[in-house]
Parts: sequence; structure tokens; C-alpha cells
Amino acid sequence: MGENRMFLSTQFIVRKIPFRAMVLALMVIALTLFPLLASADEDPCRERGIYIGNQTMLDLWYTRNGGPCTIWVHAHILTVKPEDTLIIYSDMICKTEYCSENPTYDVYKSLDANQNCRVRMLPDCTLSDM
Repeated sequence: MGENRMFLSTQFIVRKIPFRAMVLALMVIALTLFPLLASADEDPCRERGIYIGNQTMLDLWYTRNGGPCTIWVHAHILTVKPEDTLIIYSDMICKTEYCSENPTYDVYKSLDANQNCRVRMLPDCTLSDM
């Protein structure tokens, strides 16, 4: 036990690093992390929309933003963007809504667990990630 060892303390190490170098290192870390953290909150589907697959085994109809009644053939995909109002119907005159509570973009987005902008509609208006 007669060895003479010197253990460097954290305080000693920090004192040896110039103040400018520490400030520079903290600035680099901050400038790198802040844009990455800010981009994590962005919606990757906002630009191109969310793709909704009709896997109900039924041909449905829809109106987009109060437009014309259009057929949505089963196994086909629709795109909905945040500004769209998409109403899905079970009849070809667009009078009987297929879903009791019509899903919005935010509902579709909340179901997109893997962030690939794809959701599917199953029978009885059951929605799930695709």
C-alpha cells in the first residue's frame, strides 16, 4: 500500500480546460441538438397527407371538402391532408355516413404508430395502422 497514486478530480480537470473551449463546446452541442429536437415535433405527413386504405371489402363513397360524391372502391387508397374534410358514406348518394363519428386528419395521424403516413379502414369503421 506504499504506492503513491494521484487521482485526478473532476474539479482539477475542469480547471485545466480553458473557459473559451467549454463555451465553444456547449454552443456546438446546443446548435446541434436544438434543430434535431425541433424537427422531432414536425408532422412528416403534413405535406403529402395520410394514405387511407379501404380494406372494408365494400365499395364506399366519400365527399372531400363538400365536393361531389365519389366512389371509393375497396382495396384502393385515398389521401387526406390536414386541411381536408373527408366524409365517408355507405350509399352512392352520400346520405348515410359509414362511420358514426367521422374521423379527422388528427384521428388518422394518431393511429399512424410507425410514422409511415398509412392507415387502413377495416369493416365497421375500425381504423388501424397499415
